[in-house]
Amino acid sequence: MSEEDIRATRLEKIEQLKQLGINPYPYRWESTYHAAQLQERFADLASGEAVDLEVAIGGRIMTRRFLGKLAFFTLQDETGTIQLYLEKKQIQEGMADIDPDAFKHLDKLVDAGDIIGVKGTIKRTDKGELSVYVKQYTILTKSLLPLPDKWHGLTDVAKRYRQRYVDLIVNPEVRQTFRRRAQITAGIRRYLEQRDFIEIETPVLQGEAGGADARPFITYHNTLEMELYLRIATELHLKRLIVGGFEKVFELGRIFRNEGISTRHNPEFTSVEVYQAYADYNDMMALTEGMITTVAQEVLGTLQITYQGTPVDLTPPWRRVTMHDLVKEYTGLDFNLFQTLEEGKAAAKNAGIERIEDCPSIGKLLNEAFEQKVEENLIQPTFVLDFPVEISPLAKPHRAKSGLVERFELFMVGRETANSFSELTDPIDQRQRLEAQAARKAAGDLEAQGVDEDFLTALEYGMPPTGGLGIGIDRLVMLLTDCASIRDAIAFPLLKPEKSQDTDPEGIQEINSLS
Repeated sequence: MSEEDIRATRLEKIEQLKQLGINPYPYRWESTYHAAQLQERFADLASGEAVDLEVAIGGRIMTRRFLGKLAFFTLQDETGTIQLYLEKKQIQEGMADIDPDAFKHLDKLVDAGDIIGVKGTIKRTDKGELSVYVKQYTILTKSLLPLPDKWHGLTDVAKRYRQRYVDLIVNPEVRQTFRRRAQITAGIRRYLEQRDFIEIETPVLQGEAGGADARPFITYHNTLEMELYLRIATELHLKRLIVGGFEKVFELGRIFRNEGISTRHNPEFTSVEVYQAYADYNDMMALTEGMITTVAQEVLGTLQITYQGTPVDLTPPWRRVTMHDLVKEYTGLDFNLFQTLEEGKAAAKNAGIERIEDCPSIGKLLNEAFEQKVEENLIQPTFVLDFPVEISPLAKPHRAKSGLVERFELFMVGRETANSFSELTDPIDQRQRLEAQAARKAAGDLEAQGVDEDFLTALEYGMPPTGGLGIGIDRLVMLLTDCASIRDAIAFPLLKPEKSQDTDPEGIQEINSLS
């Protein structure tokens, strides 16, 4: 039968239920146990034994099998599954006053995908399956659409993302991913709050998008008649709070960047940004390492994990190494020795580094070499230190190395997971850097920041020495839940409309190859 035919048949069943005086969509149900609780409590119950304990449980029918006067259903709730043992005599006696033909209606009017509540006792069948020996059942929701085939499941990756609700029903491991995501974010908040950080919400709609190099989403406020941006970072407002006298602040929330979509990028993602007065990037390194290892231990129970078949050891201390030293390690090039930009470009070209023609400085060239030749090799947790000033407009100049800033990025499994600065507190230096960014923006750089005059005014009132940190929650969840694609770590990722004519609008072919 086609899906349309199945839906039409189920609509007829709804009418039949109503004619029998049965509401296919009642208001509530009260369970006394979940499936996992029953499985745990009666794990030692021997085959063939029964327990005269009255239980009530509700959930979705995943499979159903009728053998004459006996039926076996698989019931699934949030915690897992349990078998329902449905015997005609038992049900007819238990529901005589409610529906004299209850067993017949169970066969003819109840389908896989329906949500039901049952009451009964506990038994383990002769074949060893723990079961609820059902005395009564109640239809709680009549489903109109069928579940995917039980043998093949929902395997189309794009459909899994578009119909995440079905994905969650038929793939229990997906529910586990999002349960762990919730545990990870709760663990991060708990770790910070235990160290006296306070979470303060900052605006999503902003007059000037700043705090990162990223192309923003633009919207319009009708009443105020002004163009606004969805935030690309929480940084500049959290720093205002440091100016205002808070010493430890953070925000865990959504960020929006009008950029490409891939297995590592989603235009809407979650980050946590943390700012601590009287601290620097060394303090932030210790905070980052402590927070991630604590959360991993709490959620997974181990620091020895596997990501896509590759072992990753989260045991501290993590490697700390400069960008210059890493580029030298993987390319043989020492960018400290180049006297001119042209000399650096020639050496980089000989080393196989591409897209360097438009690099305007040695610092940009160094970063290009790092991104092309180093990043993908950083599998174990690695703090990459001391970035070029040209790509770090909000970081303090390095106290000992000219042309660099005090910044680190944390790399794990070949991708950036955290970013941190000794924050720039000099308002004159900050203005010069933002004005340079604004010039790039005016020249057509869609990712360059503008000048946030109010933020500069705040700095002129004085911001204490401050360490700042940003962690991409989605990428951390990917690592700790072994997700190949960022879409597997986001409950409802952004996708193009299903009727799009693009052959592969979101890189689904790449995702399929990783699945």
